[in-house]
Amino acid sequence: MLNPTFSRRLLLLHEIDQHDKASVPELMKSLGWPRRTLQDIIKALPGLGVQIEFVEDGVRHNDGHYRITDWGPINPKWVKAQLSELQQAIQA
Repeated sequence: MLNPTFSRRLLLLHEIDQHDKASVPELMKSLGWPRRTLQDIIKALPGLGVQIEFVEDGVRHNDGHYRITDWGPINPKWVKAQLSELQQAIQA
């Protein structure tokens, strides 16, 4: 069985990759997770070797979206193929 914490990180990466502009409000809508959970996971992603950047879209400091610039050791095709297993792992 997959680790729920690791599975959440992979699911979030996949979701960011699927959106043109993956803002926190957009991710909250698509995943149904609280803002704080998303923010904590985003902060943890560099620990996996993933490079992610915040792109400012507007005048306000927090107005923007996230973009993956390097998946590091994670294979996005594998993540996509394992989506149902990853979702099951976080339900357990």
